[in-house]
Amino acid sequence: MSVLYPLTFEPIFKERIWGGRELETFYHKPLPQGVRIGESWEVSDRPGDASKITNGPLAGKTLRWLMEEHATEMLGNKSPVPAKFPLLIKIIDAQDKLSLQVHPPKGIAEKFGGDPKTEMWYVVKTKPGAELYVGLKKGVTRAEFEQKIANQTVAECFHRIPVSAGDSIFLQSGRVHALGASTLIFEVQQNSDTTYRVFDWNRVDASGKPRELHVAQSLASIDFNDFEPSLLPAQFNSDADSNSTRPLVSNDLFNVSIRRITSRKSFSFETSRMRILGLLEGTLTIKGAGQTAKLCPGQFCLLPASVSGDCKASAGSKALYMDITL
Repeated sequence: MSVLYPLTFEPIFKERIWGGRELETFYHKPLPQGVRIGESWEVSDRPGDASKITNGPLAGKTLRWLMEEHATEMLGNKSPVPAKFPLLIKIIDAQDKLSLQVHPPKGIAEKFGGDPKTEMWYVVKTKPGAELYVGLKKGVTRAEFEQKIANQTVAECFHRIPVSAGDSIFLQSGRVHALGASTLIFEVQQNSDTTYRVFDWNRVDASGKPRELHVAQSLASIDFNDFEPSLLPAQFNSDADSNSTRPLVSNDLFNVSIRRITSRKSFSFETSRMRILGLLEGTLTIKGAGQTAKLCPGQFCLLPASVSGDCKASAGSKALYMDITL
């Protein structure tokens, strides 16, 4: 019998030069005082940043411990060797623009000693005028891109997309991108923290120094045939009278959909595979293996593969949540 159950974790907060306090005001997260917090790592198995369990008999244990002791129960037949949790789940508060950047594909990452990184963004909250920088404008060449890096006008090469709450985009490795200002998002990504900065708007840190750029690594990583990508589809498909689904991403790395519940009736999950639920709106209660997890907006719950098929969930009256699986 599995010792695992629906798991919740303590968020790990990251100070960022472009961050703010929206995670505190919008999601009531207990941020440290006096600093700009740009990221809340909600499910993390990074070195030195392993998420800590907050509920049930395993409270205090970490996701690293779970992968060392219960990798197959956690991930089922998706369990990797060595046992590294494959995803990193974040909430990002961008009060200023992020650096113009790219994440490397596998071969390039290995060459430079980093990790490959494909991700997706779901926009939770914006202010009027919010936009994303994603992909290249049609016709931009590598030579033009390099020239504009040199004269600090490379932002002119980026495709810009106006966004509002509910919009979503897929960012495969090699796609140049940046979050615009005043944007709060859920981010699902490979377990990687490798980012190559192309341009950082001439900002300086608290000590007055500009942040490091990675021009050579970026140029090696960028897909120069990736022009003007579109947002992901916004349509919901109805599963039942009270349950509709909006598919977003389906690939070998992760699957992501948005699910809308409009009934108090409990429901189960169709397959016994690892899944992570991230609540966007309403309330959600998950029961399984003798434990109960209650989620408020901005909170996540991991259902290990060994128990997910036996878990049941219910909304208070309605709920909107992100459903992430391998």
